[in-house]
Amino acid sequence: MKKVNQLSEADHKLVTEAVGEAEKSTDGEIVTIVTDLSDKYHDAGLHWAIGMTFLFLSTLAIFPAFYQSIITGLFGGWEQDFTTAGEMMAILFIASVTLFLIMRYLFAWMPLRLLVTPKATKQRRVRRRAIDFFKVGAERRTVGLTGILIYVSLKEHRAEIVADAAISEKVSPEVWGDAMVALIDEIRAGQPGKGMAAAVQHVGVVLQEHFPKTDKNPNELPDRLIEL
Repeated sequence: MKKVNQLSEADHKLVTEAVGEAEKSTDGEIVTIVTDLSDKYHDAGLHWAIGMTFLFLSTLAIFPAFYQSIITGLFGGWEQDFTTAGEMMAILFIASVTLFLIMRYLFAWMPLRLLVTPKATKQRRVRRRAIDFFKVGAERRTVGLTGILIYVSLKEHRAEIVADAAISEKVSPEVWGDAMVALIDEIRAGQPGKGMAAAVQHVGVVLQEHFPKTDKNPNELPDRLIEL
């Protein structure tokens, strides 16, 4: 997938126009949000650092002679230098702490942290963030409970569609599959604006079927693309 840093003014215009066009034929209200990253995943980096340290300690317990030979080699091979077990333990403690700090520093680099974060974790957190934004900006903010959010988190390569109560009662989540495919295909091609616009068009078609336009439903949510 090509790296996408931000959306251009043309992308914003394209998506905003797509939302306006789609809402001409439905009482549904479409909200679009794009963000660079949904979570910092600091805990994932911490877990990997702890895991690597425990792995080191585990291999130490299984192969103590191997590590002892390394340590004595570093000190010129004079085993009698280590007269007590305490001295050996002190060196191994320092080595463990040093390893942990090195791992924490490495996993502070976001690209690496994202790489080692499980896909399921990223999927859950993108979904959770999408729901949070939906609750704040769209849920129960329309007369007919017909708000719907199209949310994209670029660095996780994840997208979510979250719908208000009235839509969820009539439309199963699987129905949004075509919109998701259109969205992801364009983002993979490095065209997030076109992807969002295509998703909006697909969502608009579904909303038109279940919630056709009436004269009693004003435009209650912003049509513009929100980039966070």
